[in-house]
Amino acid sequence: MTTIDSAGLVGDRELEALASRVRANEQAYLADLQRLVNIDCGSYTPDGVDQIGDFVAEFMADRVASVERRPDPDGRLGATVIGTWRGGPDANGGPRLLLIGHMDTVFDPGTAAERPFAIRDGVATGPGVTDMKSGLLAGLYAIDALGSLGPLPFERLTYVANPDEEIGSPTSTPHIREIAADSEACLVLECARANGDIVSSRKGILDARITVHGRAAHAGVEPEKGRSAILAAAGLVARIHALNGRWDGVTFNVGVIAGGTRPNVVAERCELEVDIRAVRRADLEVAEAEVRSMLGSLAVPDTTAELEPMARWWPMEKLQRSGRLVEHAQAIARRLGFDVHDAATGGASDANTTSGMGVPSIDGLGPIGGMDHSPAEYLDVASIVPRTAMLAGLLLAIGRDPEVRAWRSSKS
Repeated sequence: MTTIDSAGLVGDRELEALASRVRANEQAYLADLQRLVNIDCGSYTPDGVDQIGDFVAEFMADRVASVERRPDPDGRLGATVIGTWRGGPDANGGPRLLLIGHMDTVFDPGTAAERPFAIRDGVATGPGVTDMKSGLLAGLYAIDALGSLGPLPFERLTYVANPDEEIGSPTSTPHIREIAADSEACLVLECARANGDIVSSRKGILDARITVHGRAAHAGVEPEKGRSAILAAAGLVARIHALNGRWDGVTFNVGVIAGGTRPNVVAERCELEVDIRAVRRADLEVAEAEVRSMLGSLAVPDTTAELEPMARWWPMEKLQRSGRLVEHAQAIARRLGFDVHDAATGGASDANTTSGMGVPSIDGLGPIGGMDHSPAEYLDVASIVPRTAMLAGLLLAIGRDPEVRAWRSSKS
């Protein structure tokens, strides 16, 4: 791996031009942020998500992208919006880059009216302000800045606006995988950590449902004829939680339990919803196998159980080539006057999908914020311009990096 020379890829005047373009657009960015935050767009509010999609599609089309909408085949969720830009004649042989941002939030209808977008003392608040309306916009405004310099240095730059990331990307994942398979690198635009870190690795997650089957009986008249699924599930909960600490970086949590029908009936059925997370794919596979093995030896005789995966994200492990993307981001940031570090985090994102495919990926490239999924969610307004300028410079550096360009031939 060669040493990063960002100045050799992005000139000082070019970097300043990118930063100036972003600064000039700051008020437009904030107006757009207010507009998007004040739309209820939880994953299961497709009309609201599609309003965000309308904005994204129009913004992309105005910047000469070809735009495609791919609806949810079942009609329950919003459409995936995909914008594609082609480079100029000099971009032949340039990299194919994928950007991903999501349009949905975790919040129910009515939340935007209850606590609309606001800025106080340099802090913006509102549902989805950091997860991830600000990152979604950072990607759009970074592309706008890059386009102001002339033809793009990519053979293809594709931006996927995901409508369902907060529920595991069930409809958008096939589109993401299709485009990632033909891309040299991927940038995911979740916001930076609260301390400013970008993200180079994420834990993998298995969300699973365990269903325990027992035998119903009258709890007062002939309880001995029953086999309590709740009692069997309770023993299983304790055993699953006892696995915490067995493997480094692996966590287990039973977050939901539901079973039984009435207090005077021995429970015939009980369901558990389990969260298993691991830093490494091999550990996640071992952890799942261990939980499955427990199902054959429940605490209550004559009870049975099965495990059904509800969602799975393989870990976003820091690939060697992902490290080069991190170094580019760090080099551009230093020239803009600040430092960034990369970190691991426990939450999953679409970067888990792309990294799990072997595509060099980094995340956390939006502005700085925190307290996601809560009423206290916030965005550091002062971070918008420098982080978006860094993203624009990073795009230019990646597009011109001969090593990144060479990754294509090594994939074939």
